Amino acid sequence: MMTNDDVLILGSGIAALQLASLLNRDLNVRILTKEKIRTANSYLAQGGIAAAIGADDHPSKHVADTLEAGRYHNNQGAVEEIINAAPMLIKFIAEQGSVFDKNKNGELLLGMEGAHSEKRIVHGGGDATGKNVVEHLISTLKNNVTIDEDVFAYELLLNADGRCIGVKAKRPDGKIKNYYSKNTIVATGGCGQLFTYTSNAPTVSGDGIALAYLAGAEVVDMEFIQFHPTLLYLKGETKGLISEAVRGEGAILVTENGIPIMEGVHPLKDLAPRHVVSQKIYEYLKNGHKVYLDISNIENFTQRFPSITAICEENGLQISGGRIPVAPGSHFLMGGIKTDLFGRTSINGLYAIGEAACTGLHGANRLASNSLLEGLYMGEKLSSWLNDAVKEDELRIGGTSQFIPHEKVILPTKQEIKHSMMERVGIVRNEVNLKKQKAWLDSFEVHQIKNLDAYSFEETTKIFMLMIAKLITESALKRTESRGGHYRSDYPMEDDQHWLNQSIIHKNSWGMGTNHEHIETALAT
Repeated sequence: MMTNDDVLILGSGIAALQLASLLNRDLNVRILTKEKIRTANSYLAQGGIAAAIGADDHPSKHVADTLEAGRYHNNQGAVEEIINAAPMLIKFIAEQGSVFDKNKNGELLLGMEGAHSEKRIVHGGGDATGKNVVEHLISTLKNNVTIDEDVFAYELLLNADGRCIGVKAKRPDGKIKNYYSKNTIVATGGCGQLFTYTSNAPTVSGDGIALAYLAGAEVVDMEFIQFHPTLLYLKGETKGLISEAVRGEGAILVTENGIPIMEGVHPLKDLAPRHVVSQKIYEYLKNGHKVYLDISNIENFTQRFPSITAICEENGLQISGGRIPVAPGSHFLMGGIKTDLFGRTSINGLYAIGEAACTGLHGANRLASNSLLEGLYMGEKLSSWLNDAVKEDELRIGGTSQFIPHEKVILPTKQEIKHSMMERVGIVRNEVNLKKQKAWLDSFEVHQIKNLDAYSFEETTKIFMLMIAKLITESALKRTESRGGHYRSDYPMEDDQHWLNQSIIHKNSWGMGTNHEHIETALAT
């Protein structure tokens, strides 16, 4: 079985939907999603979208905040271009409907979040921004867009010229289908599900990055994982995200005895960059303390944060108590498939946008609410590129992978992968634990796998999780400093002399795929 499209999009988050909604009607567009169209991190996004549109704000301030949060590991050119485009991107959506919250005068309401110097967070539905924007984008999709749900893409197809010509995918019944396309876009999100505690949707386990890596695409900055400081934490489990906007409205982090934990830690206190806050909460939890968000001084909390209120009440926690128990969990990947600002990767015909991609915007640590902005920007930018591209008369097919039988490898459980990553490659890292994790990951000999056709949905997901876990672990082991989302207790200081403008790039060193070369090099960002 096979299909042939002009544009094939893997994923259904804000970047994917922005792209699909803006492509010309004369292009055949297909969206493949692992589960349902609304099963994506973007749909869960609470806080909002950052844009310098306030009277006292300016894009230059937004740029400065982004670089500071990213610990100057950012690609400054990418930062400036995306940040400068933010006001127009917001204006374009705001003019199309009631997507964002406004005051009585019809002006956009602006919120504050950590590490921002001004109120610049545009939000919708109080704390349902992602849902509002995604629903809006779905409503704008034209009839040239086909959506295939419950399809797991597990291999990129390359022709004899090394061009990406589509994907091999599997349905829950095990049937395999080739989807051919002149342009293939990875928009599958990050890899939050590699860790025990996470804010991410259940499907976000690094699949798209693994696909690109196996095909030989460059993957960069995998050590930089952002742990969101405040996930609802009850009975040893995280239950959902408590947006940073709650602290932006005045909530503070306290111990069970009411002692503020961010006093004297950072000038911005509870609104310090996320890695600073996450590390401090983690320190208290490790020492046997409980940490809470004290929301008692926020007026009309239930009206301002209806989604968070619902999450708490669904889990038996009453907001009227004035405290929300929290713990940090994996939230965002700053690294990913290396791209330019059109989403082009190192493989012809293959693009990546959204969290699966690394444009250099986020550096070592993402500034709050810059991710939905990046998704909107990259979707719009790639749409203009594809709309202007000359349509090829024929897609050259050939040289795709062949089935190679082999004995199946033994795989760990998902929970074993998550637990080991959280303990050894989580918020605080060191050489001993990183080497333990590398040895543990190597013991499963996933590199011996030559073909994934015989593996189930569940097994393939675990194989991809092991691959991405290894990339993160190896990258974290090599970076002998602490910067942004990467904190090593044995190298607690930033090392600008050796690491400020460097990034480790990986290429496929596994048995699968067509490019078996392994390159590790320093790249100035």
